[in-house]
Amino acid sequence: MDLNDFREEYNKAVLDTDRLPENPLTLFHQWLEEAIQSGQPEPNAMTLATVTQDNRPAARVVLLKEVAGDHFIFYTNYESQKGRELAANPHAALVFLWLDMQRQVRVSGPAEKVSTDKSDAYFAARPEESQIGALASPQSQTIDSRESLEKKFAALKTQIQEKTIERPKHWGGYQVKVEQIEFWQGRQNRLHDRFLYTKEGNHWHRQRLAP
Repeated sequence: MDLNDFREEYNKAVLDTDRLPENPLTLFHQWLEEAIQSGQPEPNAMTLATVTQDNRPAARVVLLKEVAGDHFIFYTNYESQKGRELAANPHAALVFLWLDMQRQVRVSGPAEKVSTDKSDAYFAARPEESQIGALASPQSQTIDSRESLEKKFAALKTQIQEKTIERPKHWGGYQVKVEQIEFWQGRQNRLHDRFLYTKEGNHWHRQRLAP
């Protein structure tokens, strides 16, 4: 296999300066809705990048669960690797990739925990087995085996037996405040359209970037 043989021409859409909104969140909502309507797999999947304590980049894919104003919200275990990294350095970057639409969105800004009420409400709305999974998994920690994890899950499920499951204190949401957001639309000859929005006070400054 020669990866140099993989060539994809980008020609599905145009990102036109004259049609860009003043508020980039308007465009993000439009693109996300189009990704959902077009049947993109996991359209709310996003790469979350953080910084380790020895200043190395770390990235993984998580799911966007809400856009509240200019905050992008996801949920996780606060004691996981990403949780520990955000506690030490609360700056994050997000990347959305919708391959079939030849689009990418990059977001960066500070992250903080959402309110306990918001985390409680989201946790309560999760399927019961997902709730039990949050209790059973010591996320990012070393475990003996898959079997031990499944045994813990089964034991918790038997123990709970239709009782209301309270959100564990080590699990909840983060919100990334958008300070910069970049939209990338693939174009022919690798001359892609890229526009970067930067928050300046209460206003957004927009500029075109070279591909």
